[in-house]
Amino acid sequence: MTSSVTVEKRINARPETVFGFFTDRDKWLSWMGADGTFSFEPGGAYATNVTGDNHAAGTFVEITPYHRVVFTWGWTKGGMPDVPPGSSTVTVDLAPDGEGTQLRLTHSGLPTAEACAAHEEGWRHYTDRLATRAAGGDPGPDAWM
Repeated sequence: MTSSVTVEKRINARPETVFGFFTDRDKWLSWMGADGTFSFEPGGAYATNVTGDNHAAGTFVEITPYHRVVFTWGWTKGGMPDVPPGSSTVTVDLAPDGEGTQLRLTHSGLPTAEACAAHEEGWRHYTDRLATRAAGGDPGPDAWM
């Protein structure tokens, strides 16, 4: 049985701005990851060093400007061995909310309650950092790095 987690966050930046943090390498790495290669198109692959000892990889499934980004997710090193690349899916929906954005991130296909808890904690950590960056702030060095 697989499960999913959902993290919602209001961000003080317009959807066009927030979207860029999921479709531009330097912007992505400004809130999550130390290094990575990304091909931001449906079917395009990515591989990223998330926290030094933890590397994730997957492919982009859908990129709908300013509204949605969907990509597969899994760990190639560190992370959780029971979540290999391509075994789970992250869906990021962006909705206008006044001058800001309501972000809804759903990570589905996780194999265990432990995997759900770990990924929910991770996405909460990183969406906090994203909210700071997208609003023009500096989240500082990633404490998890």
